[in-house]
Amino acid sequence: MSYATTGGREIAESGHPLDPLTAAEIRSVTRMVRTRPEVNDRTRFVSITLLEPAKHAVQAYPEKPCPQRDAFIVLRQPDRKTSYEATVSLTGSQITSWRQVPDVQPAITLEEFMACKAVVREDERWRSALHDRGVADVEETVVDAWTVGHHREDGRFDDRRLAHALTFVLDGEGDNPYARPVDGLRVLVDLDEMSVVDVEDRGGPPLPPHAGNYTEDLIGREDNWTPVDRVRDDLHPIVLAQPEGPSFRVDGYAVEWQKWRFRLGFTPREGLVLHQLGFSEKGRTRPVVHRAALSEIFTPYGDPGLVHSHKQAFDEGEYGAGYMVNSLSLGCDCLGDITYFDVVVHDDRGEPITIRQAICMHEEDYGVGWKHTDFRTGDAVTRRARRLVVSTFSALGNYQYGYFWYLYLDGTIEFEVKLTGMISTGTVAPGEKPVYGTLVAPGLYGPNHQHFFNVRLDMCVNGNDNSVYEVNSELAPPQDNPFGHAWLARRTLLATEREAQRTIDPAHGRHWLIVNPNVRNRLGEPVGYKLAAGANVLPIQAEGTEAHRRAGFAYKHLWVTAYDPAQLYAGGDYPNQHPGDGLPEYAKADRPLDNTDVVVWYTFGDHHVVRPEDWPVMPVTTVGFQLKPFGFFDGNPALDVPAPTPHCAPENSPHTDTDDGRNQR
Repeated sequence: MSYATTGGREIAESGHPLDPLTAAEIRSVTRMVRTRPEVNDRTRFVSITLLEPAKHAVQAYPEKPCPQRDAFIVLRQPDRKTSYEATVSLTGSQITSWRQVPDVQPAITLEEFMACKAVVREDERWRSALHDRGVADVEETVVDAWTVGHHREDGRFDDRRLAHALTFVLDGEGDNPYARPVDGLRVLVDLDEMSVVDVEDRGGPPLPPHAGNYTEDLIGREDNWTPVDRVRDDLHPIVLAQPEGPSFRVDGYAVEWQKWRFRLGFTPREGLVLHQLGFSEKGRTRPVVHRAALSEIFTPYGDPGLVHSHKQAFDEGEYGAGYMVNSLSLGCDCLGDITYFDVVVHDDRGEPITIRQAICMHEEDYGVGWKHTDFRTGDAVTRRARRLVVSTFSALGNYQYGYFWYLYLDGTIEFEVKLTGMISTGTVAPGEKPVYGTLVAPGLYGPNHQHFFNVRLDMCVNGNDNSVYEVNSELAPPQDNPFGHAWLARRTLLATEREAQRTIDPAHGRHWLIVNPNVRNRLGEPVGYKLAAGANVLPIQAEGTEAHRRAGFAYKHLWVTAYDPAQLYAGGDYPNQHPGDGLPEYAKADRPLDNTDVVVWYTFGDHHVVRPEDWPVMPVTTVGFQLKPFGFFDGNPALDVPAPTPHCAPENSPHTDTDDGRNQR
């Protein structure tokens, strides 16, 4: 295994069956695919990714070598208006499968997104609409391409590869375009032909009068609508140091931290992936999750206006979160003793692109892990919590999403999404208030919307054969509850896929247990992990709407399906312009789930009624969930964490052994 440490850790040779494709492998795939007669200079390579080996083959490795290393490719041929899937054997240097996929639209490539701007700027109808709004120079505009959903109003645009282009006006270099959206104007672009097929102009309010800039050099500008006029000068540095280095070890994509063992992965669609996550104790690693990844992001807007009514973005299936991953900066995105990993994606010509420092890994102190003070003697025992952080950030249009996996000393796994960046904006007439959003500056508002994230968890709690139980806390029956305060936690087996479609219920403390009925702890109970829901919400759009048809997965928080390696995405393989697929279709098979290989899908959402404080750039808000051991261990697995230095004790306690009587907190 060889490394280049410029920027981040770049893996130059694949050494494990789950390692992401290298730049050399992507070039080899592209070279072979270009020998096909269907492929020409206009063919777009939408996706080139590792075709992961079968689960049983990976689990048997390295005792039994994986016989094949394959790549999976999705292409779009604009000339024929067709999409293709191919499999290439890197081991055998040949194309092993090729098929045309009818009636689908793959994700929009970054190159298509960028090409929309030039096409729209040449359209006279669009220019005329801007002229009517007082915009004379088209160079002062920005154009964003949004997917169109599955609107089929009159059949005029069936079978075309489409995007809606929205327009924003700049006021000088470095200006924030989202401060001046052009409302009432929508351009429909054919991405195969790269031509404008329709311009809809309903007119609209005037452009908002104020800039919305947020960088240090611009926030004090006189016309800027911000609550501050200068940068603070009284924040003193916080310095984090690990003089002995981090506590983790890295070998290629394999990571060991404390008792955790796992492998890093990355795909252009999903972004960061965790493989073979297990906890090591007494000389053996006990598996918990075979594969964990964000499978889809769905962002529906609740505004009926022309510009916003079509906004139902599937950010992974329609764009690709992995392509939009940021290069991270020490001291800005990550703080402390950091290890970075580079990732390799590709452009729509099939040429590899290395994104430096795309994955950040570091340790964080996380306050008190556990503590007890004996009030009789004053003796206090405290242990500090610590967590390993593995993170990436993706810039998906106006929004930025940070994806953070946390591993804790006590066996807890947490996934958190940090939402920040720019709200999508609209305009209102002077003196008016928006009906479907919040005013954030004069003439400018943020529409109501929601964000839904679905994580696919291929579970293997102490082995592949697992069962899932729903747990609800209920009052005991009256005959056993004379004082009315007794309650019990009642477990119900989710025995089939039809039964395993559930929503949260905070009133009953609802959670779910993934257990291995074949492995017992010292108390005789099956070992397990608890899925603990955080704050959550459901889509506002009603049953029968386009949102309900296309993003059915978001209408249940928990789904459990039987393991199928072909079922990776909650919104289906090709959500772009598709009427609906994914989890609701997978679950129609109603396969049995008890004591078998199961996949747990969890959807969590952020309900965003925009605040004035979200402008001009939105402070981070977080959503997520935890997987917590429940009987997986025989007691507190963090009991062996060493005591911190100096020794902790209550203030003024006779047991304090620090010189000045102060304590570490």
